[in-house]
Amino acid sequence: QVQLVESGGGLVQAGGSLTLSCAASGSIYSINAMGWYRQAPGKQRELVAHVVNDGSTKYADSVKGRFTISRDNARNTVALQMNSLKPEDTAVYYCNVIAHFYSDVYWGQGTQVTVSS
Repeated sequence: QVQLVESGGGLVQAGGSLTLSCAASGSIYSINAMGWYRQAPGKQRELVAHVVNDGSTKYADSVKGRFTISRDNARNTVALQMNSLKPEDTAVYYCNVIAHFYSDVYWGQGTQVTVSS
């Protein structure tokens, strides 16, 4: 059994910052990638950012230069530093982990981020 525990969501004014954190625990022994997705009301879930084992990262164009993803391999944690937040960043943010030679995908329960104008 694998658990992903997220924290750090909340309400912030436009231009503000938030940091999301996610910790993976349980029967997970080989993580290939960790990342964050988000889903706004009425929209599909989309990739925000992810980082793979070699340290390479990928960001959605809409967050490049504003968000930074970081990973602690020893602790199986991933964080998303979000700066210069915009109202269009409002969404439920989900932690995502791909493990076991890309055979398993795990999701967190989601954390709400609301950016007021």
